[in-house]
Amino acid sequence: SDDEDSDYHQEPYKETYKDRRRRAHTQAEQKRRDAIKKGYDDLQAIVPTCEQQDFCIGSQKLSKAIVLQKTIDYIQFLHKEKKKQEEEVSTLRKDVMALKIMKVNYEQIVKAHQDNPNEGKDQVSDELKFNVFQSIMDSLFQSFNASISVTSFQELSACVFSWIEEHCKPQVGVGAVGGLLQRQRETGQ
Repeated sequence: SDDEDSDYHQEPYKETYKDRRRRAHTQAEQKRRDAIKKGYDDLQAIVPTCEQQDFCIGSQKLSKAIVLQKTIDYIQFLHKEKKKQEEEVSTLRKDVMALKIMKVNYEQIVKAHQDNPNEGKDQVSDELKFNVFQSIMDSLFQSFNASISVTSFQELSACVFSWIEEHCKPQVGVGAVGGLLQRQRETGQ
């Protein structure tokens, strides 16, 4: 009958539609799984700590949890390194600024000397020069003596480098000389 024929034709169409939906869903799910797998593989290739160097792991693939944890650890490491570099850049910028100031000061001294080469030759006595030198050396020795430990050669070496970095900057010397010259002017020497 016609009803049976129409049922016969509709039934395979419904199965085919269901099959197509199921197949489309399966394909979409497989694409999703492949994308996740590719993401983990890419992470494992990019993150240096995910390289398989442990002999106990052998040829086994790292678990997804390990890949994620190693990635997190590596990103945290990179953040710390970035912070250190930013601090170093900040320190270097300050040093550059100090050097630029010193350059301007030296250029002014040279220009003043070129404009008036004889001016000021007799204004600074050898005694004042010695007092400036002695003041700088006394200041450096006091900070050296307070900062340096001599319990071992290794500790001495480490302390010396730290002391040089902290106390032998041009700004420290400029401040010491400026203070001494100010005191000399006040006392009239």
